[in-house]
Amino acid sequence: MTQRKLFVTTALPYANGKFHIGHIMEYIQADIWVRHQRMQGSDVAFVCADDVHGAAITIAAEKAGQTPQEFVAAIAAGRQQYLDGFHISFDNWHSTDGPENHELAKQIYLDLKAQGLIATRTIKQFFDPVKGMFLADRYVKGQCPKCGAKDQFGDNCEVCGAVYAPTDLIEPYSVLSGVKPELRDSEHYFLTWSDPRCVEFMQTWTGAPGHLQTEVLNKIREWLEKDEGGEGGLNDWDISRDAPYFGIEIPDAPGKYFYVWLDAPIGYLASLKNYLDKKGVDYASYMRDPQLEQYHFIGKDIITFHTLFWPAMLYFSGRKTPDAVFVHGHLTVGGEKMSKSRGTGLDPLKYLSLGMNPEWLRYYLAAKLNARNEDLDFNPEDFMARVNSDLVGKYVNIASRAVKFIPGGKLVGSNVAALEPNKLIDGVRALFESREYGKALREVMAFADAVNMRFDGAAPWKLVKEGKTAEAAQVCSECLEAFKLLTACLKPVLPTLAAQAEAFLNCEPLTWSSAAQALGEGHQVGEYKHLMQRVDAKQVDALFEAPTEVSAPAAPSPQPSPAGGRGSEPGGEQVAPEITMDDFSKVDMRIAKVVACEAVEGSKKLLRLTLDVGEGRTRNVFSGIASAYKPEELAGKFVVVVANLAPRKMKFGVSEGMVLSASHGDEKANPGIFVLSAWPGAEPGMKVR
Repeated sequence: MTQRKLFVTTALPYANGKFHIGHIMEYIQADIWVRHQRMQGSDVAFVCADDVHGAAITIAAEKAGQTPQEFVAAIAAGRQQYLDGFHISFDNWHSTDGPENHELAKQIYLDLKAQGLIATRTIKQFFDPVKGMFLADRYVKGQCPKCGAKDQFGDNCEVCGAVYAPTDLIEPYSVLSGVKPELRDSEHYFLTWSDPRCVEFMQTWTGAPGHLQTEVLNKIREWLEKDEGGEGGLNDWDISRDAPYFGIEIPDAPGKYFYVWLDAPIGYLASLKNYLDKKGVDYASYMRDPQLEQYHFIGKDIITFHTLFWPAMLYFSGRKTPDAVFVHGHLTVGGEKMSKSRGTGLDPLKYLSLGMNPEWLRYYLAAKLNARNEDLDFNPEDFMARVNSDLVGKYVNIASRAVKFIPGGKLVGSNVAALEPNKLIDGVRALFESREYGKALREVMAFADAVNMRFDGAAPWKLVKEGKTAEAAQVCSECLEAFKLLTACLKPVLPTLAAQAEAFLNCEPLTWSSAAQALGEGHQVGEYKHLMQRVDAKQVDALFEAPTEVSAPAAPSPQPSPAGGRGSEPGGEQVAPEITMDDFSKVDMRIAKVVACEAVEGSKKLLRLTLDVGEGRTRNVFSGIASAYKPEELAGKFVVVVANLAPRKMKFGVSEGMVLSASHGDEKANPGIFVLSAWPGAEPGMKVR
């Protein structure tokens, strides 16, 4: 069989936050397939990268007081603990801001331009009159023009997946200042997807057997096909953004930058090139190899870019198109969308910190995954039952029981052919190839059930009592041969457990070609050591425990100190009398986003803040901070507000809360007011605990 040559990727995570369980699920799905490929001798390059460009990164960096480069570097530094923790075997991890991506993005653009697929036109673009700048897509929010979802960004809807222009939004507002943006003229660059050549290619490529799942193809046809009235179909794609913008400058258009979604998928090629350069392999020659197969694993929320735009970009720039794009659904917990505040979130690092075996999660997700674009549910009770029953009760149990009845650990002759090893291996191998992991694991566990029935039926403990030691050893040797088969079948899913089992069996690392070969008469196995612990219900409870307020030990009452001593009056004031946790819990402090801020006519002290506290409406709050802040400095910021303070009628209107700030007790000697703000990642409505 000719060795396959595979280039495999997962979707690039946007570098504005930590990995969530959706990332880990996708990486595990791809990793299992890659490990399966390596077991059959394929030459695999498995790569990914951080997607670091765009307005959202700039916004997050500004909030953190960092440059975009500093911000994404800090995010990238935390990636490896997730990848190592869940045994994800990427060959390379890179960044879309790497020199390879700058080079490739510019060249692909020039190649597309040479094909006559780049056009320029003057468009009406949103301009923030307060900030004095054109607004990139992520600086504009509003109501989705397709499904009506509120607070959607200006490029695509995260609810229905629609792609549109910022000017299509209903009731748009600037993320930076909260004001309604103005429409002004700006020259933009477009990829002309409306060109008949592009439409024909997309219809042909997406409809080719094997490229896409049926349910994905059906969804794409909705976007590609026009209705009877000639409406619908793909529009030309705006691929440029005005400075200031964190991204790659268009080579023949100073001050214009590639829209992040143009250079992001090119990051797959850039990471591959970075990897090959490290190995001393010529990238151009590698990509020209007609035997090379290219596969992408993605989530269903980014179908448009990966199944239409990306293949077309590659094709018309003279490059290899993907052999397939594998789309998976979302992950829910207990049938609900994940929510940390409700205790239905599954934090990957918390999972690891609780000492939970990463291969429990790998197995459980694999048992749920199939080749279709379907959502899957993580059920805590099912998770515990399935891992304990399948992995410990069925698989591990075979080795722990059988080895006891083999004197000296030397296998004796057994009828291995009766197990039909090739039937099991070939069937499971084919299911892994087609990404039908759930079916593969059901086959494996059905085989394990049969082996355990064989063991129980033979009752080797009785045979030993009857003096039939050789017969008991033969039965148990057959069970260990079966355990080896099972280990090979589970290896793509459970690489660490498989390595431990291989050490116990005293065999070479298992491959698909060696899996069915018997260990044989006289083979010496090693000393058995327990391979896997059961899931503890307390761990699962702790994993899904909603955040709680933790009472701190009561501090001792402040003691008088010498006159002028700083310890007695921190911040210029003595610490207030001690309160209980019950007293403190009555104050409900929440994260609020300043949607808009303005001076109050007739007052030198007050600012009027319009706040989003995650309630589906806005609040009006007056705050005496005008001496320290200009309205435009606060718009778009995240502050802390006392949300359950009774509304207070004031001369200028009703105030529905209190924005928290800090100041010195002696304001004359130590002037200054400092509004409390939240770190990146906080969202309106989150409770301050």
